[in-house]
Amino acid sequence: MIKAVLFDLDGTLADSLSDLADSTNFALSEMGLPLHRRDEYKYLVGDGIPKLIERALPEGEKTEQNQKQCLDIFMRRYKEHYHDKTVAYDGIPDMLSRLKSDGMKIAVISNKADDMAVKVTEKLFGSIFDVVAGKREGFPTKPDPALTLEVIRQLGVKPQESVLVGDSGMDMAASVNAGATGIGVLWGFRLEDELLKNGARYIVKSPAEIPEIIRKINHG
Repeated sequence: MIKAVLFDLDGTLADSLSDLADSTNFALSEMGLPLHRRDEYKYLVGDGIPKLIERALPEGEKTEQNQKQCLDIFMRRYKEHYHDKTVAYDGIPDMLSRLKSDGMKIAVISNKADDMAVKVTEKLFGSIFDVVAGKREGFPTKPDPALTLEVIRQLGVKPQESVLVGDSGMDMAASVNAGATGIGVLWGFRLEDELLKNGARYIVKSPAEIPEIIRKINHG
C-alpha cells in the first residue's frame, strides 16, 4: 500500500533550467570563462549546485579556487533571480491536489540547497507539501538514500509504502537505495533510457498518470 509520494524538484515539479543556466552563465561571464547553451544544462544539473559549478567550468579551470569563486557569484545572483523564469510544469498542481485528496502524504526531496528548495517550492506551490527537504548538512546528496529515508521517517511511513518521482537516473537510484518505488518522468531534463537503467519501475509522460499508477498499485 502506497501512502506517500516524494518528488524531486528541478525537472520534475519545476522547470527551473533557465534560471539555473542564467545564473551559472552569469558567474562564468564574470570570470571571463566560456558560457553554455541552455540545453547543455540538462546534463550539468541534478547533483546539487557545487557539482553544477564543477561541471560548468572548462577543463583546466576546475581548480578549488575557481569553483569557490564561481559558486559564490552564482549563489549571490541565484538568490535574487531563482524565480525569474522558473514555473511549475503543466498539470503538476492538479496532480498534487489529486494525491492529497486520495489521502497521500507528499514531500519534496531535492539536491538543491535546503533554503533554496524551500523558497522555490513555496513560491510555486504554497504550503501543500508535508515535508520539503533540500541538501542538508550531514546528509549526502541523492542517490545516497539517507535524506530520502529521513523524509520518509518524518512522513510516518515505511520505505515500501513510498514512491519517489524524478526525472533523472540519480532519482531512480535513490528510490532503489531507499527501498521505495521509482517513477520516472519524461518531461524533465533526462531521457527514458537513463531512468530505466537506474531502476525506474514506472515511466510516465504526464503528471496525471501518477495518481492512476498509485491507485493501481493500491487497488490492483
